[in-house]
Amino acid sequence: MSLDLRAINRCVRCGNCRSVCPVFEELGWESANTRGRIMVMRGLADGLKADADVLDSLNSCTTCGICTDNCPAGANVPDLIESARGHLVSQGIMTGAQERLSRYIFESGNTFGEQNERAAWLRGRSRLKEKSDFVYFVGCMNSYRYTETAARTYDLLRCFGVTLLPEEQCCGSPLLRTGFDARKLVNANVRQMKQIGARTIITGCAGCYTTLKKNYPASFRVVSVPEFLAEHISELNLKPLDLTVTYHDPCHLGRHNKIYEQPRQVIEAVCKLAEMKDNRQNARCCGGGGGVRSGYRDLSLRMARRRLKDVPEGVNCIVTSCPLCIRNLRDAGAGSSVIDLVDLVSIAAGQR
Repeated sequence: MSLDLRAINRCVRCGNCRSVCPVFEELGWESANTRGRIMVMRGLADGLKADADVLDSLNSCTTCGICTDNCPAGANVPDLIESARGHLVSQGIMTGAQERLSRYIFESGNTFGEQNERAAWLRGRSRLKEKSDFVYFVGCMNSYRYTETAARTYDLLRCFGVTLLPEEQCCGSPLLRTGFDARKLVNANVRQMKQIGARTIITGCAGCYTTLKKNYPASFRVVSVPEFLAEHISELNLKPLDLTVTYHDPCHLGRHNKIYEQPRQVIEAVCKLAEMKDNRQNARCCGGGGGVRSGYRDLSLRMARRRLKDVPEGVNCIVTSCPLCIRNLRDAGAGSSVIDLVDLVSIAAGQR
């Protein structure tokens, strides 16, 4: 794997990224913003030794993409960061956090190194359809940490004939974000999708969504749970709720894939929406992505606490569509006030 000098040289050193980078906002070092990281990449291409400072510079980026949206030269920074991480990993150069995360995934098929059954949350496994046009891809977080959300999602989707992969593996997103080859996992999942006859893959995880969309065969239609719910909102028999909520845009659903309106359509179908100070393409990153949560937890939570300052007063809860965002925002102090969009819909559907 080699570094793409043409892509690196697109950076014109203007410094626009300094005004939006959530990591730079917390740390203040030039090496902790996009311009500095691109200079580090250029140095690597010129023979710079990858010491601990280089690793910290490249691995503290959440790959949120807000710098890309504000780059006048059009540099695709998340792609550059992931490529640089891959360049180093291919030489055996990585942080301890990268090594642990990759080992967990390769050994267990999930990001936590869990050995118990992935679909232990599922009631009535024997009733799963062996063939279907629709597969619900659960993801590691909901399979092992937010199992009630996984169950509620499946309960909402199964009336549309949705089934599950019998032996779902991690989608590969954490590996790809941190510089590793995920083909083994991708191939295992694709093989099952084809056996089921799936045409549409539905996922409630923003990171899974980007990976399924970008790194899996284009023959599958990939749909996020907010998109699917918005398409079928009239069929769900939802009752209005006397609640006011705000919505946090996950980076991999929003900036990376431009899915802004569908979750809001679902929310406004059941209750009142009060927007965060920074929303849609300007939404602050929760700090959890790109391997930062696992490698730089304190920094990750500092970004999450800053995001919570954007929450408007008087809301009953914070709604989002990414389990990693839920985890980080909850750990940063929001607690149970952060819920999944599916949890909100389940209340309106009388399932809770």
